[in-house]
Amino acid sequence: MMTENLPKDKKIILFDGICNLCDATVQYIIKHDKKDIFRFVPLQSELGQQIVRHIGVDTSKTDSILLYQPGYAYYYKAEAALLIAKELGGTVSLLSMFSFLPKTILNAVYDYVARNRYKWYGKKQECMIPTPEMKAKFL
Repeated sequence: MMTENLPKDKKIILFDGICNLCDATVQYIIKHDKKDIFRFVPLQSELGQQIVRHIGVDTSKTDSILLYQPGYAYYYKAEAALLIAKELGGTVSLLSMFSFLPKTILNAVYDYVARNRYKWYGKKQECMIPTPEMKAKFL
């Protein structure tokens, strides 16, 4: 299994590789990841599927974003989004103010957006091909 070769010092964001909203979010994170914290893996990729199986996540219950810290923990849905926002700093980190809300409320909002993401933002036929400069950010 390839999961043993994952960088232990990076946080891995697994994302829906055909979702336009997710793609825009990944682009935003890459642009604002000044401390080089994150690496990215499309959920649809072979490595994405291996990681999901390794950590035991049911993708029928969460199919849009996972934050995985190898050997430590994983987060999904609203919790993952808020932790990513907090790491980025700047104005987007203000989203972490909502962390005090119960997970059920945060995930209800998250699920509403996730359920409608293809309808609102569309989807691609295939995962994006990263530019040479971006390739280093993808596993």
